[in-house]
Amino acid sequence: MYKTIIEPFKIKSVEPIYMTTEAEREERIKAAHYNPFLLHSRDVIIDMLTDSGTSAMSAQQWAGIMVGDESYAGASSWERLEYEIQDLTGFPYVLPTHQGRAAERILYGYLGGEGKLFISNTHFDTTRANIEFSGANAIDIPTPLAKDHDSEYHFKGNMDLAALEQTIASTKDQIAAVILTVTNNSGGGQPVSMSNAKEVAAICKKHNLLFIIDCCRIAENAYFIKHFEKGYENHTYREIAQQMFALADGCVMSAKKDALVNMGGFLALKDNALAEACTNLLIITEGFATYGGLSGRDMEAIAIGLREIFDKDYLHYRITSTRYLGEKIRNNGIPVLYPIGGHAVYVDAGLLYSHIPAHEYPGQALVCELYKKGGIRAVEIGSVMFGKYDDNHQLVPASMELVRLAIPRRVYTQSHIDYVVEVFDEIAKNAKNVKGIKIIKEPKFLRHFTAYFDLL
Repeated sequence: MYKTIIEPFKIKSVEPIYMTTEAEREERIKAAHYNPFLLHSRDVIIDMLTDSGTSAMSAQQWAGIMVGDESYAGASSWERLEYEIQDLTGFPYVLPTHQGRAAERILYGYLGGEGKLFISNTHFDTTRANIEFSGANAIDIPTPLAKDHDSEYHFKGNMDLAALEQTIASTKDQIAAVILTVTNNSGGGQPVSMSNAKEVAAICKKHNLLFIIDCCRIAENAYFIKHFEKGYENHTYREIAQQMFALADGCVMSAKKDALVNMGGFLALKDNALAEACTNLLIITEGFATYGGLSGRDMEAIAIGLREIFDKDYLHYRITSTRYLGEKIRNNGIPVLYPIGGHAVYVDAGLLYSHIPAHEYPGQALVCELYKKGGIRAVEIGSVMFGKYDDNHQLVPASMELVRLAIPRRVYTQSHIDYVVEVFDEIAKNAKNVKGIKIIKEPKFLRHFTAYFDLL
C-alpha cells in the first residue's frame, strides 16, 4: 500500500564512499584503458559491475564465520553445508568449490572435449569459456519470445523447446549436457518457468541426456514462478526451488549470488559414477572432498545463506527494488529489457546509441559514460563479451548490445538507486554525442575482463 521500498534489515556497519568529481573520473577511466574492470574500487561511487560476491552478509552469517571448523577432513562446517545443499537440491553427492566457475570447470571439463556440444537457454561468459576451453561448443537456444524487449511476458529466460528437439535430432551423439540457467543471466536476467523446466527435463529424459541446472539465482527465479505462473501461488519459494531441482540430474552453483556470500560454490549430482569422476578432479585442483576450495568459515556462511535467501520479506524487497530502478529509467526513455528481471536491469545500448554500430561497441561506450557521468560501474554484455571473429577476423556481433546494472544484495539503499536514475537522465540528454569504442588489446578467452580500449 506504500510507495517507499523499505529495506527489511538494519545497517550495523558502514563503508565510506569517495565522491569523485567528473574530471577525476575522466582521468581514471582513461588510465584503466576504458575498461571498468580495471578501475580501482575506491574510485567507484555505485558499483553495479556484478552481484557476484558483492552482497552484504547478515549478522547470523558473520556469527557462523566465528564457529567455522577448519579441520582438513570431515569438518562439522562441511556437515552443515552438505546437509543444507542435500535438503535444498535433493542431490546426494555434493562437491564444494571456491566459486561457481570452478564447479563448471570440473563438470564441463570432464564431460566436454573436441566434438562435444552443450545446449543452454543462454550460456553465461564463464560457462561458455570453460566449455570452449575444453574444445567443445556451446549452443544458445533462448525462447523466441525473448526477442520482444517490451512485451509483458514474464518468462523470457525459457529455453526454445522446438529448437532443443531439432538440435538433438541432428547432433544427439555429440551432446554432453543440456544446461538451464535460472535466472537467465545473459538473456537479461529473465526467469525460467516451471513448465519450461519440466518440458526440458522430459525431452532430456526421452533422449537420455544429462540435464544440469545453473542455479546461482534460483531463489530469485522462484519468486517469479510464485507470482506469475499459475498453480504455484500457495507454494513457498523454497518448495518451488526444490521442485525445479527434482527435475534435473545435477546443478552448478556460484554461492556468491543467491547464497549471499563473498566466496564459494558447489557442484551437486545425482549419479554416483559421475560424482566419483568429478571428485577426483576436485581433489586434484580444489582440495579434499569435504572442503574443496573453501574454508570452514565459508561453508558456515553458505549454509546459513541458503536458508536466508528464501525469506519472503527479503525476496519481496530484492525484486521490488530492482524493478524500481528499471521502471524509473524506462519511464524516462532509457530502453531496457522488460519485464525487469531479478538481479539486474539490462539497458539496450544498441537502441540507446543507435548511431554506434556493433563493431564500435555501443555497450562499452555506455559503461564508460556511466562511470564518467556518475561514478557508476556497470558491465557490457554485448559484442565485447560475446562477439566472435570470422575467418577474416571480422566481428560477428552478439545478438544484443546490452549493459547490465547488477545490484549487490543488501548493499545499497533507495537513495543510492535514485542517484543512478538521475545519472541516466544525464546519459539520455547526451546520447547522440557519444562516440564508439575500439579494442586495442585482447586475450583469447573472456576478453571483457582484461581488454584495453580506446575512444574513436
